[in-house]
Parts: sequence; C-alpha cells; structure tokens
Amino acid sequence: MAHVATGTLLMPPWWEVTAAGLVVGTLFGLFGVGGSSFATPALGLLGVPGLIAVAAPLPATIPAAMIGMIAYIRRHQVEWPIARWAIYGGVPATVVGALLSKHVGGRPLLIASGVVLAAVGVRLLLPLHDGRLAGLARRRAGIVVPAAAAIGLFTGLLANGGGFLLVPLFVMVLGLTMPESAGTSLVVIAALSVPTLATHWALGHINWNIAAAFALGSIPGAAVGSHIAQRLPAESIKRSFGILLIIFATYFVGRQIVDP
Repeated sequence: MAHVATGTLLMPPWWEVTAAGLVVGTLFGLFGVGGSSFATPALGLLGVPGLIAVAAPLPATIPAAMIGMIAYIRRHQVEWPIARWAIYGGVPATVVGALLSKHVGGRPLLIASGVVLAAVGVRLLLPLHDGRLAGLARRRAGIVVPAAAAIGLFTGLLANGGGFLLVPLFVMVLGLTMPESAGTSLVVIAALSVPTLATHWALGHINWNIAAAFALGSIPGAAVGSHIAQRLPAESIKRSFGILLIIFATYFVGRQIVDP
C-alpha cells in the first residue's frame, strides 16, 4: 500500500481514506451507531498513526450526524427533552475524556477502539425491545444527565460519538422506539462532537489532510444511509452487520497486539 508523506508522517493516499469514509458514513446513517467506532480501526489499518486515527473522524462526525438526523427530524423521530438533557450531562465530560487521551497514548486507544467496535457488533446482535423498563419516565433528567456524563467521558477519550451506548439507554431505559433512538442519538452525537473536536484539536491530534479526505466520503455517505434506512429489512441487516463488526474488530485488535 502506497503512502504519502505529511510532515514527518507517512499517510495513506487520500482516495483510500475517502473510500473508508464513504463506507463508515453510510453505516452511520443507516444505524445511528458504528461511525467513529468503525472509523478509527479502519484508519488504523490504512496506516494512520494512533492518536491521529482516533481524532481524524471528528471533523466529519459533526456534519455527518447533522445530515443524518435531518430525515429523523422530518419524521418527528427526535425526543428533544431527552436530547437536551443528554447534551447537558455529556458536554463537560467529553472535555475531560479528551484531555485524558494524551496520557493514555495512541496504541492503547486503538486497541480500545477495536474493543468498542466489537461491543457495537454484539449490541447489534442483541434484541432491543421498544418498551421498556416499567416505572422510568421518558423525561427524567435524573436518569439521562448522569448516564450521558458517563457516555461523554468515554466519547471524549476515544473521540467516539457514543451512539452504541446512547441507543440502548434510549430504548431499554427510556422507552424510545428504535427510530426515535437513532434520531435522538444523532442529535446528541453532533453536540458532543463539538467540544471533543475542540479539545483534541488543541492537543494537536487533528491531521486536517486526513480529516478532510475522510469527511469527503463520510458526509455524503451519512446522507445516503439515513435515507435508505427505512427501506431495508432492518433486523437481518443488523445481524449481518454485527457479525461483520465482531470479525473485523477481532482481527484489528489481534493485529494491534501482535504488530510491533
């Protein structure tokens, strides 16, 4: 695989990064999860160094999430009170998580991203029933704010949108339907990504050449994925996607552990 020099680093060709962004963005729009989780291991396999691979998807995450959520907003599938409380709890925590990333280092974060990707795959294989734990009201800030803070800490650390954690929270605890959960999670992801991006940028983790090439594919991919999401046999595709993610994540983590 040919690489090009960017400063003192060797980077993959832009078209490979753009192709990866297109695939990741489409999956993000389809499922509302798996965006940054899939992006970092994909960039890592292309040869992008650790912390840059972690942070490079961030500039694309914000517009991709915003484009992806438009279709859900038009269908009135966003629970705005829940989204606001999740943002209140998550935003400060993302800054703390991002600041911690510089102390963890690139290789451990790549391995952690692979583990997260496997968790996303497992989550897609498990049924999430729309309904619901009795006794927990949809609009209870005391549940949403601390849960979002924990997710925000994780989001900042791995520069990950956190959708794979938000969706089960919204469905199983708060009783949202799957489309409502996907739409609401995209709104929250867009908001949490802003302070995460600002902090990682201040830490010098953003390579704008890689970020721009990735965004070139992921932003239109998210738009396409969100529009076709309602036309697919969701359950069978989710199962196939989940299995694919687990296999890919296992390979990626193994490679990170074995390679020097």
